[in-house]
Amino acid sequence: MTSSRLEAFSDGVLAIIITVMVLGLAEPAGTGWADLVRSSGLGLLTYLLSFVYIGIYWNNHHHLFQLHPPVRGRVLWANLHLLFWLSLFPFTTGWLTESRVALVPTVVYGLNLLAAALAYYLLEIAITRMPGGERLRAALGRDMKGLLSPVLYLLGIGLAFVVPWLGLVPFVAVALMWLVPDRRVERFLDAHPDTSADATDDE
Repeated sequence: MTSSRLEAFSDGVLAIIITVMVLGLAEPAGTGWADLVRSSGLGLLTYLLSFVYIGIYWNNHHHLFQLHPPVRGRVLWANLHLLFWLSLFPFTTGWLTESRVALVPTVVYGLNLLAAALAYYLLEIAITRMPGGERLRAALGRDMKGLLSPVLYLLGIGLAFVVPWLGLVPFVAVALMWLVPDRRVERFLDAHPDTSADATDDE
């Protein structure tokens, strides 16, 4: 099985997640700038943070399948596992907003970020263990950002018990860190073009 159906399904789910999040934004109670900030300011900021995270996962997910790995049951379930945690973003983002960044919602949001990161790592592992997966393993290398992200999520969860707003700082830092374009897969493809039949599939 090729990866095109998996990618199309994942793209659709991520698009729905973003739509659900934006529909959850509160409309301003009035017509002035102050009303916008008071009613929707925090919601817009938390939406922006979660939107960036969804965008990062969409971008990196595309990179995973640029190498056209074979898709078998293990990869399908690992991908669904990732989508499960990403699908919770509207819920955890909404709770974080409605609580005005209270302790438990901030911790739950951090746990959601951590679980999604671990699920993405498990998807990488599932792909690299498939025949041909050594190409992805070689392309990713040591993946320092991937190793650092869970540490920062745990730091943010810990800081939330001190001051909930302070816990958001590492979460924002991870998002900013991943906004820097990751060109490992492109560089690998430039150096090692895929001449197999799978490489002719549409990306």
